[in-house]
Amino acid sequence: MLSNKSFVRKTRHGKVVKVVREHYLRDDIACGALFCPTCDKSRAKLRDTALNIVVIDTNVALHQMDLLENEVMSDVVVLAVVLEEVKNKNLSIYNRLRTVIDNPLRHFFVFSNENHKDTYIKSLPTETPNDRNDRAIRVASQWYQHHLGAAKVLLLTNDNDNRRKAREDGIVAETVDSYVQTLGKPELLDLVARSDAMDVDVEDLRPNKKAVVYGEHKVMSEITAGLHNGRFHQGKLRVNRYNPFEAYVGSESVGEEILIHGRQDMNRAFDGDVVAVELLPQSSWVGSEVGKIADRDDEEEEEQVGLVPASADDAPREFKLEDGKKAAGRPTGRVVGIIKRNWRQYCGSIEPMKMPGGSGGTVQALFVSADRRIPKIRIQTRQIANLIDKRIMVSVDSWEPTSRYPNGHYVRTIGDIGDRATESDVLLIENDINSRPFSEAVLACLPPLPWSFSEEEHLKNHAHLKREDLRHIRIFSVDPPGCRDIDDALHCTPLPDGRFEVGVHIADVTNFVLPNLPLDVEASQRGTSVYMVERRIDMLPKPLTEDICSLRADVERLAFSCIWIMSSEAEIESVRFTKSVIKSCAALSYAEAQARMDDSRMMDGLTTDLRNMNRLAKIMRLRRIERGALTLASPEVKFEIDTETHDPLDVGMYQVREANMMVEEFMLAANMSVAGKILKEFPSCSLLRRHPEPTPQMFEPLLRTAAAVGVNLDISTSKALADSLDLAVGDDPYFNKLIRILATRCMTQAVYFCSGELSYPEYLHYGLAAPLYTHFTSPIRRYADVVVHRLLSAALGLSSLPEQLRDMPHLTSLSDNLNYRHRNAQMAGRASVELHTVIFFKKRPTDEEARIVKIRSNGFIVFIPKFGIEGPVYLVGKEAKGSSGSSNDGMWEVDDEHQIIRSTDGSRTFKVLNTVRIRIEVVEPQPNRQKLQLTLIM
Repeated sequence: MLSNKSFVRKTRHGKVVKVVREHYLRDDIACGALFCPTCDKSRAKLRDTALNIVVIDTNVALHQMDLLENEVMSDVVVLAVVLEEVKNKNLSIYNRLRTVIDNPLRHFFVFSNENHKDTYIKSLPTETPNDRNDRAIRVASQWYQHHLGAAKVLLLTNDNDNRRKAREDGIVAETVDSYVQTLGKPELLDLVARSDAMDVDVEDLRPNKKAVVYGEHKVMSEITAGLHNGRFHQGKLRVNRYNPFEAYVGSESVGEEILIHGRQDMNRAFDGDVVAVELLPQSSWVGSEVGKIADRDDEEEEEQVGLVPASADDAPREFKLEDGKKAAGRPTGRVVGIIKRNWRQYCGSIEPMKMPGGSGGTVQALFVSADRRIPKIRIQTRQIANLIDKRIMVSVDSWEPTSRYPNGHYVRTIGDIGDRATESDVLLIENDINSRPFSEAVLACLPPLPWSFSEEEHLKNHAHLKREDLRHIRIFSVDPPGCRDIDDALHCTPLPDGRFEVGVHIADVTNFVLPNLPLDVEASQRGTSVYMVERRIDMLPKPLTEDICSLRADVERLAFSCIWIMSSEAEIESVRFTKSVIKSCAALSYAEAQARMDDSRMMDGLTTDLRNMNRLAKIMRLRRIERGALTLASPEVKFEIDTETHDPLDVGMYQVREANMMVEEFMLAANMSVAGKILKEFPSCSLLRRHPEPTPQMFEPLLRTAAAVGVNLDISTSKALADSLDLAVGDDPYFNKLIRILATRCMTQAVYFCSGELSYPEYLHYGLAAPLYTHFTSPIRRYADVVVHRLLSAALGLSSLPEQLRDMPHLTSLSDNLNYRHRNAQMAGRASVELHTVIFFKKRPTDEEARIVKIRSNGFIVFIPKFGIEGPVYLVGKEAKGSSGSSNDGMWEVDDEHQIIRSTDGSRTFKVLNTVRIRIEVVEPQPNRQKLQLTLIM
């Protein structure tokens, strides 16, 4: 049967054209019920034992996913009209719904109602698209009721009008709340989302109406008009990670970030929301002069204190500061409307409260998120006694202007508060890290185990792939101790004429991860492996990462090799790329490689190769620095972990050896060589990596600190900065490293991008002083490298390039996800370090030397080199306690120019980069929120 759809649209040139589309209708589309006597059962999912066949409307799908994901919900029909509407309105919810649908154990069935002759309906002239879709849902529900006869078909809808019309048509229709009550599991009612916007027929359990706390949000028509005439400005709200009462909105129309300070001016916006902002009068704009350390744990002051930033950069483990002065020049505004919400599920705990008498009743509680950027959330629960000492997950439903807090609902329990595994899980969830086991579909893509190299398969039968046999070459790997996912190996063979053949051999992951299969899709979504202190969350399944692809010693493995001919002065004379088979002779740790190079008694071939390679690397590094590459520093922390309990036994700064730098140098060279090759072949669709040059404003904190200690830094070019950093030396042997750490804080994030998006000068990697750069050397743990391997293979004619990698929009979207996943992995890793630092010092209060890195009006920020810890030391306020317990309160004067804070009586003076002695201990300023406290030993 054929039905025609027609509509008009306007072309780019303004011409209105009529479009007619043919819509085919069928009468053989199955209902999906195993007990149906007439339909094809090959794809059926609705069970014989189903008590109800549940049909859900669009609003239930959009707002009740936490309930739908619970295993109690089964034998559910998702109509095609609902699935399409959800996809158009909320892609995140759509992906969650698809995951449930695709799980065969959940018995969710998609019915193509728009293609069935008995359920397809045409729009009426007076009908809105929403009303037409609601009618389509009722028609399909009625068809199911008649088609399945004795089976009970139930339409779930929280829309009063839709439910009334359904009942008039003889359809059994219920609210989500009333349906869940019939299931006999009262705790499931906690999962039900409630919102005025959803028109729910249940008692409103929110507090009585009271005075408006926040301004009403503008309607979308007014927002659109305001954006058009320049009254409003659109951007994404970023709440300061370390100070929840300040936020920034990046605005192209203003040309710089707009500061939003205080919950009032944030006006119910969450971190990540796309908002409309109105600028305040210029007299209310806030400057960023010397401030004081913000007390991020003081909830009592949240309504009184206006907090403003020291900088817009949420640098890791850097405490954001509260300004004490106002000055014209910093655009400041308030949120007037929400264009797109970014609500997600949040982890945290119930705020301690007096337990109610009786049992089984509904109580209200305040949920405190582990993410300080998120306000407290009011929830209703029937299981408060089971939740009070747990880490739980909560979703947000609504936030009315009359309520100080948003309303939400309980989703699930994660574990006990304070349990290390639970707290680690919280970090993963909060940073959107997928730590779930790989699905059966993904694991089915792996080759049979045990896997071993087959000469017949890889060298003879597939000779057209030109896989080169390099098993005769002395190849070795150098990695951190205990590394099992070895994705790179090296060789350095001296040639008779004094030159060297040097090779970087990278695990040939794409030989096993084929485009568009479930394994590839999963890896592209995960984006990167995540390294926590006590465990690793893999991008690829362990059989690949630790066995099949890992370039372990004494086993034959497939590789993608980059091989140079180099002069004795490390000049690259030629480069070639080849698929290969290798057999590593040794898997060394950095310490083992360094010990070999340092031991003059060792003269074997492997040690000689290491020494030759190290000599070449030093020349290459020096040449790179001469081009302007920066040698920066970061406080990398290393823990010694108990193998049984996974608790930290010791903590200290990570030691970098010459062996580390040697490997790094050749990985950088391989990445640069590959970048040039793929860009030449695919100028508009290569995946590259750039590091934008920092703005002069980003360098201001560094320049102020350096000037205060008599160091002149030239930031005009990366070369000038590198040279002046080399000259920044002092009596303290740690002085130069501190300056480099502060310089690192000024840098922008390096990002992946599609070459067709930008012009060539924008490809620059500022930190490496490299005009071209990409990631090729770690495909086991980074999906970007998998993409680059495919690009390189296609550039060499060894394979065809997957069609989606020729599509610029697809590659741009992929780059965005990789950047998001990379940043989240970094944040999760740093949060894991913070968690284990607290665990380590909880029973080990320690005194240690620290360096002052920032001066503020009520104290200073210190860095403790031995442990890589940074934090605030208060001289004024409730936390200003010396080791004796006496308060240090008093009058202090700040000399911002010279970065000095001194007591008014002249008895104490502290200057930036000076050494002080600090006590490190763990405190709990708020229930369930332990933190590391640093206090000055007077």
